[in-house]
Amino acid sequence: MQLNYEMDLIEESEESEELSEVEEEHHVKPGEKPLSRSKTKNTFLKKRRAKKSFTCTQCGKSFTRKQGLERHMRVHTGEKPFTCDQCGKSFTSKQNLEIHMRVHTGEKPFTCDQCGMSFTQSAHLESHMRIHTGEKPFSCDQCEKSYTYKQNLKLHMRIHTGEKPFMCDQCKQRFSDKQRLDQHLRVHTGVKPYACDQCGKSFTQLSHLKEHMKTHTGEKPFTCTQCGKSFINKQNLKFHMRVHTGEKPFMCDQCEKRFSNKQSLKLHMRIHSGEKPFSCDQCGKTFTCASNLKAHLTVHMKEKPHSCSECGKSFSLLLYLRGHQKIHADVREYMCFECEKTFTTAQHLKRHQRIHSGEKPYKCSHCDKRFSVSSYLKTHEKIHSREKLHKCDQCGKSFSIKCHLKRHMKIHV
Repeated sequence: MQLNYEMDLIEESEESEELSEVEEEHHVKPGEKPLSRSKTKNTFLKKRRAKKSFTCTQCGKSFTRKQGLERHMRVHTGEKPFTCDQCGKSFTSKQNLEIHMRVHTGEKPFTCDQCGMSFTQSAHLESHMRIHTGEKPFSCDQCEKSYTYKQNLKLHMRIHTGEKPFMCDQCKQRFSDKQRLDQHLRVHTGVKPYACDQCGKSFTQLSHLKEHMKTHTGEKPFTCTQCGKSFINKQNLKFHMRVHTGEKPFMCDQCEKRFSNKQSLKLHMRIHSGEKPFSCDQCGKTFTCASNLKAHLTVHMKEKPHSCSECGKSFSLLLYLRGHQKIHADVREYMCFECEKTFTTAQHLKRHQRIHSGEKPYKCSHCDKRFSVSSYLKTHEKIHSREKLHKCDQCGKSFSIKCHLKRHMKIHV
């Protein structure tokens, strides 16, 4: 990768030097309008290249002068005779050393007349100007996507070739470019350099911080055309659209259950593996996902800070309040395509659809009986454990199921 990049720089340097020679040969006379760099390139460079007579025996590239060939041969020999006396870095040509010295001196002689930004090389200014002109001269021959810079096209081509030359030495995962590898390494190091100035939360990537900031501003620029629901990013809208289309591209290889997104499949797999990585530090109860643990913790807190303005009912989580408020607003945005029944949440729709499919994903580990809802399984398993947590405060009789206790209490009334 580094060698290819250096080859690109050398080729650009050779072309730049050749073009400078052409410009020197074409002196502007008094009163004449100076030729633009692009016009110089188009008008004179073709004529000069037609005269090339010195050819490289290694790669077949031709040059107009012997000195140009000699300088080019250093690409193949690896010779770098020009060394920086500041940092010891070496270069194949004197011009490249002179350009490098501007790193130490801070000199940036090439300035953009549109925005005032300065550059160490004329080639960098020329590339920068494409931002203002909108020019994208480098096109992919596979999908016709265009890019401002040649290097961006090279990175894009790896999508088609599948090339991933950068490998993580911690987990062996591979990446198409170094930037993505650097971002990934923060997973292992724990470095999160981008912090939110509102709540202090930190992120491994700047794009993640920008997305997070929308939670503070309330910005949700991506809106569903079917139901009007808005999202903070395009990916979440894409996932949401599958609620309407019914698309479920991710399938469990254990029970063939399908899911609309990869994360849901990952969580589902824990049913088969029995993995419950999230543990309550109050009672030791474990959960398959963090959101379930968070909801459970409110049992210990006994706090319900979120109250409904319509009926006064309180909730431990804002999510529960929002779901409840849909009852008052009669918002039922999730519809069953089988019977056209509508629901306030995707979870309720999902549970309802099992009536039509006959799916019963929750299996008792004691008797192989299956259930469509996880709470039904939990209630059933109490039969095997003979656990009776619900006790009558009148006569002391205990029950394994709460509704049985409620039914029993009517005897005392």
